[in-house]
Amino acid sequence: MSVKPDKWIRRMALEHGMIEPFTDRQMREGVISYGVSSYGYDIRVADEFRIFTNVNSTIVDPKHFDARSLVEFKGEVCIVPPNSFALARSIEYFRIPRNVLTSATLLRCPQRFTRMKGCARYCSSRAMSSAR
Repeated sequence: MSVKPDKWIRRMALEHGMIEPFTDRQMREGVISYGVSSYGYDIRVADEFRIFTNVNSTIVDPKHFDARSLVEFKGEVCIVPPNSFALARSIEYFRIPRNVLTSATLLRCPQRFTRMKGCARYCSSRAMSSAR
């Protein structure tokens, strides 16, 4: 059980199609970066979101989640209201081996509103180990 470095991510993506489309280096267009780095792989977020809203004041049960609590949104920027969350689709498609544990972290979250645009972090070299 070891932490997977950027060389492993690059090899698996190029030889086995683990990440498509794959960027073999860190791209910095504007402020938000994407691609492989020594810390893992930064993904890009597509323009499709599902925003949680609890307008019905229902009890949220993860095992019996009510789909009516999610609002679909398509746009370049998604503003997430307080006491809420959003699900986003990545541009990249992942084929991660079943024996690899992954971790995802979303960065850049302001205090009152969260604006999601362009990138989330797919962590592997710090939080990815062989176990599942």
